[in-house]
Amino acid sequence: MRILGIESSCDETAAAVVEDGHRLLSNVVNSQIDIHAVYGGVVPEVAARSHIEVINPVINQALTEANLTWDDIDAIAVTYAPGLIGSLLVGTLAARTLATLKNKPLYPIHHVEAHVYANFITDQSNSVNLTLPSKQPTFPMLALIVSGGHSQLVLFKDHGDFELLGQTQDDAVGEAFDKVAKILGLPYPGGPSIANAALEGDPYAYQLPKAKMQGAYDFSFSGLKTAVLRAVQREVGVDTTFPSRELAALLSDTQKVNFAASFQRVAIETLVDKAEAAFKDHSPASVVIAGGVAANQELRRQLSERLPLSIEYAPMSLCTDNAAMIGTLGYYYAQKKQPTAPVDVEVVPSLSMTKTVWA
Repeated sequence: MRILGIESSCDETAAAVVEDGHRLLSNVVNSQIDIHAVYGGVVPEVAARSHIEVINPVINQALTEANLTWDDIDAIAVTYAPGLIGSLLVGTLAARTLATLKNKPLYPIHHVEAHVYANFITDQSNSVNLTLPSKQPTFPMLALIVSGGHSQLVLFKDHGDFELLGQTQDDAVGEAFDKVAKILGLPYPGGPSIANAALEGDPYAYQLPKAKMQGAYDFSFSGLKTAVLRAVQREVGVDTTFPSRELAALLSDTQKVNFAASFQRVAIETLVDKAEAAFKDHSPASVVIAGGVAANQELRRQLSERLPLSIEYAPMSLCTDNAAMIGTLGYYYAQKKQPTAPVDVEVVPSLSMTKTVWA
């Protein structure tokens, strides 16, 4: 079964073709990073306009690279939640229109749940060149989902059968990376910038706190972000009223990389501490990480070091937003659920995984 996946929840316009839930035939991503870097973050209206310009060429390119025509496509899967409303509307409108014109079943997909399914891609056509896991994860599966908008631990018993163990109570870890990068004067996006700077820094140069949460598997990163701000203000000798946007100019390169390394260490340790606790309590057969922050090498290193099982990681290009994960999850939806009529697909900018169509 060949699924065309379409993803446009934020600032990437993507389309991919996935066969039988594990074989990637094409994977096309049009990134807007250069556009939004000028503003230091994603501008929703600009993102939506860019999606409109490229959505059809991206879909056509995915079919071309897969060496397929519409006759070869069995269904369409598209992100409908969560995300920026304007961006979601562009992708879902394209999918609804194509499903109607081409008479294809349509499956609306939850973006965050789909991130987990990047780990289920284990094979590829000759047109794709990625280092993929050798086998799919087995259930029960513990998933650490970490991105700019989400930080949560989810226990999967089967496809569509999962329990949300814990989640962030304020900032997501990726959001904290972006905000700390701004304080340190590092370029957008903050995750890769912090990670690169941390390679040159001392992760123990500054002592930063870990949040203590009532929920055993819940996260908090707002306090850590504020602690970095206050530590930087102390380091350069200004009071708490000094504007954060002006701090970077007062920091030396050494201070910047040391703050980056210290922040990254504590942020990653916070994630791994919770994942390790969940692993000990629930004894999953496999562990996966998903979302943009899953590309962080320090996170991969710490998890592999602290968990007593072998972890195979998805390639970094499948950790950030892409349509391969949408098409993959779409295949498993198609095994258990009826398609949704195109006219009934509505976007939901904010929607928990626990409220998906599996429920």
